[in-house]
Amino acid sequence: MAEVVLGVGGGIAAYKACELLRLLTESGNRVRVVPTSAALRFVGAPTWAALSGQPVADDVWSDVHEVPHVRLGQQADLVVVAPATADLLARAAHGLADDLLTNTLLTARCPVVLAPAMHTEMWEHPATVDNVATLRHRGVVVIEPASGRLTGADTGKGRLPDPAEIFAVVQRVLRRGPTAPRDLAGRRIVVTAGGTREPLDPVRFLGNRSSGKQGYAFARTAAGRGAQVTLIAANVTLPDPAGVDLVRVATTEDLRKATLEAADAADVVVMAAAPADFRPATYAANKIKKSETGATPTIELVTNPDIAAELGERRRPGQVLVAFAAETSDAVVNARAKLIRKKADLIVVNEVGPDKVFGADANTATVLGDDGSVTSFPEQSKEDLADAVWDLVTTRLTSMS
Repeated sequence: MAEVVLGVGGGIAAYKACELLRLLTESGNRVRVVPTSAALRFVGAPTWAALSGQPVADDVWSDVHEVPHVRLGQQADLVVVAPATADLLARAAHGLADDLLTNTLLTARCPVVLAPAMHTEMWEHPATVDNVATLRHRGVVVIEPASGRLTGADTGKGRLPDPAEIFAVVQRVLRRGPTAPRDLAGRRIVVTAGGTREPLDPVRFLGNRSSGKQGYAFARTAAGRGAQVTLIAANVTLPDPAGVDLVRVATTEDLRKATLEAADAADVVVMAAAPADFRPATYAANKIKKSETGATPTIELVTNPDIAAELGERRRPGQVLVAFAAETSDAVVNARAKLIRKKADLIVVNEVGPDKVFGADANTATVLGDDGSVTSFPEQSKEDLADAVWDLVTTRLTSMS
């Protein structure tokens, strides 16, 4: 059972923290809710106390004999703040300690996860940008807010991510342990996921079986390790992961443009998507009909660009590239040739087929390195596999710095 402090900032999204609290307690954690005084104007202390089964206070004067302003941070295995308002981010970045929550943040030596929520203009303000950069530099996991409907009629980036997705980040941080370093803090990561679709006519396309689950696992685990993540998703129907910038694409050319643009500033690019190798040479403006004579139409295919190889050609010094190889036979031999051809640092090899890899929650893989290394991973959850590959990546990053 982990000791978790759930901080709640004074924003309209405070009501969503009730769901996060339920997820935390039902998974066996002991949770102490520490709201700000402003948060209590949105959700009352009795609600937090009833849901957590623990006393609730927002100031340092309650239960003084227990020294809560020090004890809570010292005893916590994790502190998560949702929502974290612009004001709270600023106070945390500057080390202010004017209420129980900011005192707890100062005394905590455990992992800290902040889930910001505010209007777009506030999130994009240079002061907030600098505060977030400062916190991330210190190893705090500041997950990216979602885009969508905000307070009133406003729409944009700044929405609190879905509580289930925040909970997923928290779980990954807890599983890595209270002393695990936030070894991707400050790093810019690009992950591609899903399978591209090449339109044949208005109702048909060429595609593949990729679900995007492994790519999403890479994005989630990187966010849990403190990275700033851009996830480029091709035709994926999974819930949006908390803490990432999500870019949706459809075709291989869409994926190519988005990945090349995002990769310019990235420290690591993980190419987990399955881009279609071919596309129809022509697109039919109307649905292709069956012939009355029973004749079968001939579809001419052309080769799509090799995105991973293009990234390998234009990579900048110090950038780590992780490619993927989905093979049905001679997996390691074929993957090693791809590793060289694409000029990647690592390539994750999967043997695919009926009921293998695509759409599954678990994965088995071999990772080949350009230094000749071979690392095999037994079947495990796709999140655990992603974390294991990130360990290999962080070793590369450290050796380059």
